[in-house]
Amino acid sequence: MYELIQASERSFYIQCPAKIGLVRTGEDEVCLIDSGNDRDAGKKVRRILDARGWRLRAIYNTHAHADHIGGNSFLQAQTGCRIYAPGVEQCFARHTILEPATLYGGFPPKALRHKFLLAQQSDALPLTDDALPAGMAAIPLPGHSWDMVGYRTADGVVYLADCLSGAATLEKYQISFLVDVGAYLDTLESVKAMEGRLFVPAHADAVEDIAPLAQANIDKVHEIADRIVELCEAPVSFEMLLKRLFDACGLSMTFEQYALVGSTVRSYLAWLTENGRLRAVIEDNALLWVR
Repeated sequence: MYELIQASERSFYIQCPAKIGLVRTGEDEVCLIDSGNDRDAGKKVRRILDARGWRLRAIYNTHAHADHIGGNSFLQAQTGCRIYAPGVEQCFARHTILEPATLYGGFPPKALRHKFLLAQQSDALPLTDDALPAGMAAIPLPGHSWDMVGYRTADGVVYLADCLSGAATLEKYQISFLVDVGAYLDTLESVKAMEGRLFVPAHADAVEDIAPLAQANIDKVHEIADRIVELCEAPVSFEMLLKRLFDACGLSMTFEQYALVGSTVRSYLAWLTENGRLRAVIEDNALLWVR
């Protein structure tokens, strides 16, 4: 774990729970794409840099989930590097309480205020085109998070952040975290058509052809959507729908899974309602969902 893997002449990634991209921007200067999930991840990254005599110029965050920005604060304090984050992700990186609060829908209880959902705050700047190294481009990838981006390097390596999951992950967890189902499907269609030298998803193996995995993720979204519609054959409350969906997918409820999957299911309900497959009704002061 935390092994540096070379993807091209100047593009690398660090193999770890949420892959970290690394691009050489000069003879001894590098930038990172994300920073890992906590201070310890930052320390391991720092050791990799120091062993090669590389100086960290900047961190470019793909989005502000804790497992991607958790090393920001440590690395910035150690190296003085700048940190950039796209769109509203900058606000989440600067005010990290927003992640668990958004998941929970209010001030998050202690069970959600831990390092996997609540990173240390970091002094992130807005991501702009002129903040990027020469030859690097940001690629909009919304859906998993509000304003998530990927990055394409000058030598054709594409870092895809969390816009798709590996086949084993899809099979095990079934329901990938999403904030906007429609935007996510549009993102996957665009990813399916991408060309590049190598594609590096954060939570799946690096591959030269990303289209089959993108299609597998598209298929899984439609499978989950169909299952939700089936469970709403008769009017059902959100809590009962969530329980039945957990049972149907073979998932085990924890407070964290309630928040992550529950938030995602609410996003599915919004999308399915907008597409005319579900409707919300209020009966006896209860909000119910029905086909």
